[in-house]
Amino acid sequence: MKKTLIAFLTFFSVHSFAQSPVSARLNSGYEVGMAYSKNNYHPSLGYYQLINIGERKLFSLGWTMRLGSFFGDNINYYTAPARLSRGKSGLGALGAPLVNANIDTVRFDYVTMTSLNFGFRAQINLGRVEFGGSADLIGLTLGRRRTARYRSSTGAFLVDSTNTTPFTGANVLQSARPSYANLRLLGDNDIGTLATEVYGRVHINQRVAVKVGYQWLTTEVTAQNRDVVADNNRFRNRAGMAYIGLTFPIMY
Repeated sequence: MKKTLIAFLTFFSVHSFAQSPVSARLNSGYEVGMAYSKNNYHPSLGYYQLINIGERKLFSLGWTMRLGSFFGDNINYYTAPARLSRGKSGLGALGAPLVNANIDTVRFDYVTMTSLNFGFRAQINLGRVEFGGSADLIGLTLGRRRTARYRSSTGAFLVDSTNTTPFTGANVLQSARPSYANLRLLGDNDIGTLATEVYGRVHINQRVAVKVGYQWLTTEVTAQNRDVVADNNRFRNRAGMAYIGLTFPIMY
């Protein structure tokens, strides 16, 4: 993962400097920061490249790359597929399930995962101060398989080709791993680990700026044993976190 990140950053740096005809319109740089809330931590390293729009360069649009790790303690994941969770059976603003028999839970004492995502960013430029927002669109996530406590009132899984057993007794403990693919499909249709953020940034000088914001992070796990009653093994957690970091603009 470290070698992959170095290769990406080197390529984009050389690519940016090579585009001298449009360099005056480019707004790019590197970011390092941490999003956090109680029991949730999301350190990240990123790169962005924006194109300034108009003569005044008041607005910028572009793309981002974010390499981030998520660490969660005593965390619940809830039934993810939209066919089971949408509408009145959906998840609340902070990821808690609304009342519905289709919503199952897997609870981890500790969970970790690392993701590499590409996304979209828009920004308003007001001199030394900037305001913006970004959203991950597509990427990959890796992480260790861990044991969780599965809670389902109606679920069951296959123990062989013909027999099923409920998630009770010794079967409450189930193995799960982070879902590999990340894809923004909006709302409960989203797949994998994706971040959305709003931010403000103040430039201390030409080479460094302080960035603060708020980040909504969705993470997802896949259970080893599928619930054959609901036909599901995907579970989602949503966390809202404050963000603070540093930006290092690229000087052209």
